[in-house]
Amino acid sequence: MSESEVFFVYAIKSLNRNYIYVGLTDNIERRVNQHNNGRSKTTKPYLPFKLILKEQYPNRSAARVREKYLKSGIGKEYLKTLS
Repeated sequence: MSESEVFFVYAIKSLNRNYIYVGLTDNIERRVNQHNNGRSKTTKPYLPFKLILKEQYPNRSAARVREKYLKSGIGKEYLKTLS
C-alpha cells in the first residue's frame, strides 16, 4: 500500500444501542458493509449501523491523527452531536 492512496476516517452509530465506532479504511463502502454484515468482532453485538461521519485524507498518517482525536473524550462528544 502506498502513501498516495486515499484514506477515510469514519464513524458508525448503532441503530439499536448507544454505541459509536470510529475507524480508518481505504474503502469506506466495503468497511461499512463488513460492520453491518457482522464480520467485525468488535462491532457485531451492536448491529445494525448507520454511517454518521466520513472524512477523506490524502494519506494514512493524516487519517490516523484524526481517528485518534475522534476516539478521545472530546472527539466522542463531537460525534454524539452528529447522530
